[in-house]
Amino acid sequence: MAYLEITMQIAAENRRAAAGVYQKYKEPFLSQIAGATSKELLIRDDDVQVLHGFNSVEDAKAYLESALFTDDVLAGLKPLLAASPEIRIYAVA
Repeated sequence: MAYLEITMQIAAENRRAAAGVYQKYKEPFLSQIAGATSKELLIRDDDVQVLHGFNSVEDAKAYLESALFTDDVLAGLKPLLAASPEIRIYAVA
């Protein structure tokens, strides 16, 4: 099992729009991306995180190169980002 964590700096006034992007692509992520098992939106005072669950690290890496991520999710979030997102992949032992 693996997790993909994407941490984003998004201004408070843009967080509702960012949550809309999350909602729009949650179901396609879970139904179309190989190895996808979960997707959660975490909103904190300092930032917004999306935690994705996968069957493997390889599945997580493949998602980052998928059209859903690059053409849809990232394109939808780009105007809302105050800085480049921080992306981390964790393997579960």
